[in-house]
Amino acid sequence: MKINKKHLIVTILLPIQIVLIQLAAKKPAFIEEYYSNGIYPPISSFFRILLGWVPFSVGDVLLAFGLFVFIRFIVRLIKTRFKNFIPKIFHFTAVLSLIYFCFYLFWGLNYYREPLAKNLQYQQKEYTTKQLLNVTTHIIEKLNEYQFKITKNDTLKIENPYSQKEMYHMAVSGYDNLSKDYPQLKYEYKSVKSSLMSLLQSYNGTAGYLNPLTGEAQVNDKLPKTSYPTTTCHEMAHQIGFAAENEANFVGFLAANYNNDLYFKYASYRMALGYCISELRKRDSNLSQELWKTVHKGILKDFSASYIFWQQYKNPFEPIVKKGYNAYLKANKQDKGVQSYNYVVDLFISYFDKVNPS
Repeated sequence: MKINKKHLIVTILLPIQIVLIQLAAKKPAFIEEYYSNGIYPPISSFFRILLGWVPFSVGDVLLAFGLFVFIRFIVRLIKTRFKNFIPKIFHFTAVLSLIYFCFYLFWGLNYYREPLAKNLQYQQKEYTTKQLLNVTTHIIEKLNEYQFKITKNDTLKIENPYSQKEMYHMAVSGYDNLSKDYPQLKYEYKSVKSSLMSLLQSYNGTAGYLNPLTGEAQVNDKLPKTSYPTTTCHEMAHQIGFAAENEANFVGFLAANYNNDLYFKYASYRMALGYCISELRKRDSNLSQELWKTVHKGILKDFSASYIFWQQYKNPFEPIVKKGYNAYLKANKQDKGVQSYNYVVDLFISYFDKVNPS
């Protein structure tokens, strides 16, 4: 039973990497300067240039191949009755070590950068229910405004006329406009694609994801189109280095909102309303119910259609997948796990208080 020396060395490097990552997590200023604004931008640009032109998701193909290799490894291990078990485990762990290294080098260290609020010079503090009410009311007003501009009838549900590929191209112009006010949010070299595993994503309750090993933004192309612009912009925010979900939500909101297209603007306020009114309901359910009465009927039909869409994919395995993702987020400095998405409300409060002070 001989162990490959290279496999042994790379395997030993895995715990060393884990310790180094934990040490790096305590130095957000260092990560911000030397990684997120240092080596990460050219790395991410390289992958987007390299793979952005490919019409299909290379990342999805790699994931499928990786799953196939893993299953084959397990099957062969069982068939050979665990013959040469130790060398094979070292081989397997060496592969994990390489993937771990690439994950954090290519993208993952962005989890440990300084908060976006600091980057944007927001003076964040715990917001009051009154602040939340004012911001949510403003969002409803803007959402009603764009719904009516598009349909000319407050009872009609919006039907987004664009194809998914058209929206991938359109999303870039929103980032172009955004970068004029926020140069740090500049986006270059588009690499946004429909996921080859969209059906699977629907069943596990996900709208999209960034493949950190290929730099591709993957979007679930089965999503209702009214939410498609913000989902696309959210995944693009991950590409430019904002790993935290609440921050990607906020940057996605800004990019969609800065877009000249009305459907993108509508989507931005639609997303903002979903998060803000959900937080208001936790504080005062009666108040949130009263606000829902001020939302145009056409918008309510839109939210209802989205709810029906996700309900049709409900299954017993979805909670298990979410628990796994929850653990993943917590392991990467998002202490609230999947609830991290909801913390975008803090950024909304800071933003609207700044651009629309009462």
